[in-house]
Amino acid sequence: MDILVLIGRILFIPLFLNSAIGHLTQTKMMAGYAGSKGLPAPQASVLGSGVVMLLGALSVLLGVWADLGALLLAIFLIPTAVLMHPFWKESDATARQNEMIQFFKDISLAGASLMLFALFSFADDDLGLTLTGPLFGID
Repeated sequence: MDILVLIGRILFIPLFLNSAIGHLTQTKMMAGYAGSKGLPAPQASVLGSGVVMLLGALSVLLGVWADLGALLLAIFLIPTAVLMHPFWKESDATARQNEMIQFFKDISLAGASLMLFALFSFADDDLGLTLTGPLFGID
């Protein structure tokens, strides 16, 4: 099971690493988009979310407090879905469909992140191929 969890961790994080790098290297452009969605302090929000994604993704990938990393990703994804992809506000059918896809992608990934959080927390030190045990413990 250890190797399957490692492969799953490796396959799970590229989206977050790629997005985090974009947030941290293209902050001005992404802040413009965030501002157009009505997000307050868009530049700080883009930088902050980039850091949260980077820390969460690296934590899950490397297995360093992977439970905390998975929780950070869920904490990023849920508000992002609601604030950045409010498909219910779109009147154009194509825009509505695109926002709906992004909204449900973020919600689905948040669900997967919460499952990873529970897995890492519950498995404690029994889950191998991590550098540390979990920060939280679920019994």
